Amino acid sequence: MTEKAMFGAGCFWGVEVAFRAIPGVLDATVGYSGGHTEKPTYREVCAGRSGHAEVVRVEFDPERVSYETLVEKFFACHDPTQKNRQGPDVGSQYRSAIFTYSDEQKAAAEAVRDRVQASPKFNGRTIVTEIEPAKPFHAAEEYHQQYLARRGLGSCHM
Repeated sequence: MTEKAMFGAGCFWGVEVAFRAIPGVLDATVGYSGGHTEKPTYREVCAGRSGHAEVVRVEFDPERVSYETLVEKFFACHDPTQKNRQGPDVGSQYRSAIFTYSDEQKAAAEAVRDRVQASPKFNGRTIVTEIEPAKPFHAAEEYHQQYLARRGLGSCHM
């Protein structure tokens, strides 16, 4: 039996690559969630008009990888102390967010967040990651799926 997890950590292309590399992750789909537009487009999300965040929905085998491991990867692959931005990408569509599918996921996400916050990694900067119940997921346009892999790139970081 598989489970789903959903994370917003800035631009979704690099985040998708990071999750696909984890043994036990069966699929990672880029898309949009957390907003008010019923069928958001990339153009609407990028313009900040939809309220949605760029997200990655992860399907995983909990027998092979724990939800906690996925949350740890989420905190490792972006800066969760930046409000509504990641690097040069600015706007609420790039917010740090964990969208949970159960009370167990919420508790686990909060526990990992608190553990990471207590570590010296962020030098006292506060984690601003939103943790909230999952809202409808809207898959991004096909040309965004596995965008970096189809171009032979391992990441979008310079």
